[in-house]
Amino acid sequence: MSFSWRKSCIVAPSLICLDLCNLQAQVEACEAAGIEVLHVDIIDGHFSPSLPLGLETVRRLRQLTRLKFDVHLMATDNDYFVDELIDIGVEQLVFHLETERHVDNQLNRIRAKGVRAGVALKPSTPVGLLDCVVEKCDAILLMLINPGYAWNKGEKQVAFADRKIRELRALIDACGSDTAISIDGRVSTQNIADYGAGLVDIFVGGTTCISRDDIAGSVGKLNALRATFAPL
Repeated sequence: MSFSWRKSCIVAPSLICLDLCNLQAQVEACEAAGIEVLHVDIIDGHFSPSLPLGLETVRRLRQLTRLKFDVHLMATDNDYFVDELIDIGVEQLVFHLETERHVDNQLNRIRAKGVRAGVALKPSTPVGLLDCVVEKCDAILLMLINPGYAWNKGEKQVAFADRKIRELRALIDACGSDTAISIDGRVSTQNIADYGAGLVDIFVGGTTCISRDDIAGSVGKLNALRATFAPL
């Protein structure tokens, strides 16, 4: 069966939460476990104090797997990275609303290349700022922790996560759009249980719900949970 981005409750393991010294084997384990989408974080070191993954690593991985690449770009200047990522052959690319001077134009530019485009919001950015672009977004990524600070074990999901998810779903539904909602940041099995039935479309899986030491077992448990909402 062919892949569809409209498939219910997609789990996309976060590449930077896998074993970075054994990425090929870890990505192959994800694919063998039935994963279809890989979440790829690109951070420029300026947007956030982190620089875990380089473009050439992503370019090489693109040649080694058939998984769909869902890229979350965290950069203060997007154009260079957008061009490079499109050249690599990613399937979905979201950039931060807060750093893009010409949001509508950037969405147009990405979609013109046949790549799904969208925007990401930091936790404190209100959903209302999306009002004029939501229908042009293939996906909107809500960060539930401050991006680039996942290394801080004290960084927990923001208290207003539930309200923000529901506000975004209401905005999308009011527009009659099929824009996908993605959430990232300490995503847990409880989040999937709470939002997997029609509220959130893509769950970015980090160490909270996927163990790099037992990818098959972790993904198996998540698939069993997902199956309670819709056929996989």
